[in-house]
Amino acid sequence: MTHFAEIERTAAAWLARRESGWSDAEHAQFLSWLQASTAHRVAWIRLETGWRRAARLKALGAGMPSGEVPRPGAWPELPGAEAEPAVSAAASVQPAHGLRSQASRRPRVRRWPYWTVAAAAVLLLAVGLGGWWQYGGVQRAEYATAVGETQRVALNDGSVALLSSDTRLAVTYTRRQRSLQLVQGEAFFEVASNPARPFAVHAGQRRVVAVGTRFSVRRDAADLRVAVSEGRVRLEDEAQAGIAAPTMLIAGMVAVADGEGVRLHQRAASEVEDLLRWREGMLVFRSTPLSQAVAEFNRYNTHKLVVDDPSIAGIPVGGSFRWRNTEAFVRVLEQGFGLRAERRDGETHLHAQ
Repeated sequence: MTHFAEIERTAAAWLARRESGWSDAEHAQFLSWLQASTAHRVAWIRLETGWRRAARLKALGAGMPSGEVPRPGAWPELPGAEAEPAVSAAASVQPAHGLRSQASRRPRVRRWPYWTVAAAAVLLLAVGLGGWWQYGGVQRAEYATAVGETQRVALNDGSVALLSSDTRLAVTYTRRQRSLQLVQGEAFFEVASNPARPFAVHAGQRRVVAVGTRFSVRRDAADLRVAVSEGRVRLEDEAQAGIAAPTMLIAGMVAVADGEGVRLHQRAASEVEDLLRWREGMLVFRSTPLSQAVAEFNRYNTHKLVVDDPSIAGIPVGGSFRWRNTEAFVRVLEQGFGLRAERRDGETHLHAQ
């Protein structure tokens, strides 16, 4: 999915085009881009809000009565400038149907050069739209991976999220907090420390809160697994807020939460890293029941493994395997465990001999 920073850069380009004078065709393209996504509209509103509050508008307002803001599309003259008609700022967020820009109904007038506006718009983005944050602005982005895909996301606070296969993550940043929603799948987080802005990952009715640490959160339907490789995190049940005490985890701890509560496990550092080897394209099993090992492979592959025979579901499996190479795993099962593999209809079915 498109990174929000890319959307912001596109919005900056549209702002520059508008201020330097766009054609009817360009305006129509802008409206089409605007209506294509809520993220596009959010980025445009944020950028235009910052643009209106920028120092440039203060200069354009010279000569206006104190406390009065020029109406959109009516910029007063700068001192010493030649008299000229008011310039339109016609690209406010509106439905696309039946619209023509103000510029299309007025004589062509001298505009700010495109490069000047573009540079100012990019600068406005680079400083993080300080006015926007000052007034409680919100930054939102969504990321998703397909089955068998991982993605590294650099968040704008310096934190990093690494998304595992078939994962969806929604990010909402405000001036006071960093809130992330793990809709499905698994993600590993390297959190930039900022005690004034808590970093919270929400998954169902639970949330994991960190300040500066490295940890993973995995969501399987109603079940949750948190593994901490560095620092400490706090696991909270939002439905029990103010009633039940949160669960504290430090490096080397793994928490599994389900409908029956939270179970804590203290693991060796190497065991925690084994749980996170998917970041390197590997799956590590330590006497793992075959049914669970198969489920892990199925998380990363569209070609599914199926355990047809309940008598083999509990066979303990050990070793390191590349999750892309299911065939190598199946050969180990055939040659090392004497199982029979039957391939049909995009699946491999496992049986006892």
